[in-house]
Amino acid sequence: MTEFWHSNKLPHLESRRSCQESASYRPHSHDRFSVGLIDSGSTVFSGASGYPVPLAAGDVILIPAGHVHACNPDSGHWRYQMIQADQDWVGGLLQEGTTELVSGISVYRQPEMYGQFSLINELIFTGAAPGRIEAGFREALAACAEREPAHRLLATTDVELLHRLNPVFIRLRDDEENPLLDELAQIAGMGKYQLIRAMKKLTGFAPLAWRQNERVITARKMLREGRPLAETAHALGFVDQSHFHRVFRAHVASSPGSYRS
Repeated sequence: MTEFWHSNKLPHLESRRSCQESASYRPHSHDRFSVGLIDSGSTVFSGASGYPVPLAAGDVILIPAGHVHACNPDSGHWRYQMIQADQDWVGGLLQEGTTELVSGISVYRQPEMYGQFSLINELIFTGAAPGRIEAGFREALAACAEREPAHRLLATTDVELLHRLNPVFIRLRDDEENPLLDELAQIAGMGKYQLIRAMKKLTGFAPLAWRQNERVITARKMLREGRPLAETAHALGFVDQSHFHRVFRAHVASSPGSYRS
């Protein structure tokens, strides 16, 4: 069972409460800052580096926007919550000198952190005043900054490589159909296997996987705005709604219709 929350009154926030019984996520990223809470069961988190981090009930994980990751249960039943917020909004809540919270993935194992973020999610789902939600977020982030995380996975960006691959990103984002790998490699001035390695180093994704992830991010935004499923699928170049449904579920672990409602 999965329950989503999003509202036009607080467009910078969305949330979910989920119960999963099997592995269901492929590596993906978000365009928002994510706060994950493990309610019960255990799971294994992996980032772009592939370094696995076991998570258990009561753990809190902060994932800045753009960080590729996957999180699936070891076995059996698990429950979790995920709050997502525009990263600029989160940045405005941070105290001076605490930017490490948006520069890398952090895992906290203090029960009070789990309690603070669980309360925030309860406020979100029960329609509390925006000011109260914002104050709760500010206090929870300040508490995170005062504590040493159990794990911190920092990301580095190769600016020269990013500049070299920018034309590839544009082609992947703008083409109506999947570009051929040979064409993308030619654009970057690389061999195709060199391009795959370079893309994975920079983003955590192979070229077409990066394109699919970007399409799902855009689809989520369109669905939050209330756009029809068929219109969203067509606008993003999916062959049909069935294809859109399969790709969306692989990234979000829920159908487009359930996410939109």
